[in-house]
Amino acid sequence: MKTEAKTWNDPVLVAAVAPLAIVMVVFFLIPLVMTVLLTFQTTQYYRLHWTWDLKIWTEIFSKPHYWTIMLRTVWMAAVCVVISVLIAFPVAYALTTRLKTYNAQIQILIIFAFLTDAVLKTFGWILVLDKNGVANWMLSYLGMGPEATNILFTPTGTMIGMIYNLAVYPMFTIYLSLARIDRDLILASYDAGASRLRTFFEVTLPLSRPGLYSGAVLVFVLSLGAFLEPKVLGGGTSPLASELIRQSFETRVNWPLGAALTIVLIAIGALTLALASALVLRRQATSERTPA
Repeated sequence: MKTEAKTWNDPVLVAAVAPLAIVMVVFFLIPLVMTVLLTFQTTQYYRLHWTWDLKIWTEIFSKPHYWTIMLRTVWMAAVCVVISVLIAFPVAYALTTRLKTYNAQIQILIIFAFLTDAVLKTFGWILVLDKNGVANWMLSYLGMGPEATNILFTPTGTMIGMIYNLAVYPMFTIYLSLARIDRDLILASYDAGASRLRTFFEVTLPLSRPGLYSGAVLVFVLSLGAFLEPKVLGGGTSPLASELIRQSFETRVNWPLGAALTIVLIAIGALTLALASALVLRRQATSERTPA
């Protein structure tokens, strides 16, 4: 079968790529450039002045308070990724193996939970984690005291809300990867004498890595911008980067500072994802060079 090489001189190819390119330029590249330009300005009496200096960047790099919040945000996002994947993988694995009969019904329930407004879901956790909520009532019923848990308005409460709202993403990505695994590969592993546990770690898990990695990236990126959970369930006691940026824009009316913090958060997220991608690619290259 003869294949024809495509070049950018092909009008069909240009027409196919042009809409996406226009959307990326208008809604991503231009706002990003404007945000970067805004970081070199200053404010005076709550008004923006186009001064073109490094005052904002000097303030950010001279005050460790900003970096403490940024590092806390990255740490919370990383923990959320690990726990979300640990929760999502067994659910996705069960959907593709043990619960095939109820696969459609369970997927509908997961999609319903996914489509439910995040505000309602987050505020619903207040009824569970409050001192007079369901969690303390159950622990009191078990004889552990009426105030055995004190999770609301703590970083733990923030993490619970983040995991609850974001764990559904790796569930779907991992499920799609597991569903595409050829059953004959697993049967061949059994025929070669491998146990179920060895088959899982040497066949199922490696073949499900694309869905696992993509789900982890989705959770990490969305966790970096988590705003509702730290505000509602965390009570603002341990603010994350999103709250710091909001205060810079709204409370302090310091748009250059908010823009600079936004760029810092984007850079930290991009650098973290780049390092993770480099480690994954290096591991894959090492495994390909290793003889069987």
